[in-house]
Amino acid sequence: MAGLDDLVQLFGQPPARDPSPGGWAEVEDYVGSALPGDFKAFLDAYGTGVICGELVVFHPRGSSPLLDRMRKIHEAFGQSWRRDSDEYPFRFHPASGGLISWGYDYSGDEHFFWPCDPDPGLWKIVTNINGTDPEVLDGSFTDFVLAFVKRLRDVDPHHGIDPDALEFLELEDLNGLAERGEIGPVEPSFEPF
Repeated sequence: MAGLDDLVQLFGQPPARDPSPGGWAEVEDYVGSALPGDFKAFLDAYGTGVICGELVVFHPRGSSPLLDRMRKIHEAFGQSWRRDSDEYPFRFHPASGGLISWGYDYSGDEHFFWPCDPDPGLWKIVTNINGTDPEVLDGSFTDFVLAFVKRLRDVDPHHGIDPDALEFLELEDLNGLAERGEIGPVEPSFEPF
């Protein structure tokens, strides 16, 4: 099973940060359960930040506290669910078995834990993809991050450019865009904020 060591290999050593003991107790009290251990270990090591310039994660004691974000997302998504309950297969915390927010990406997708098992280590990840049908991953937070990064690394070198615009760009322009990271594959990274 993948774990923190796999993520450290991918992102390098975590940034130096002050430990924040007790931060999880308040969040887990709100959730009514422990959260997955690999999720907490990653955030305790790396803190609040952005994975590969795309996936945003929150620590309880970060600059944008996890609990504040959870409450906001659960309320907003819960209201949407109540309006269109026939359109969406999941409920949201605090409903029993409701999805638990943990992050989002800059593509507009929200990411949740689905507490579908008494053991948080066996919870699934649900991604709400821009209002379309949700995607469910049978794996841990670490598995999700590894797959997310792999998907960003394995894109076409011209990913991010309208195919019709390619014929109007010179090779040096394409190379410049790639060097600045504006197109193409993304290198694994973690940037704290």
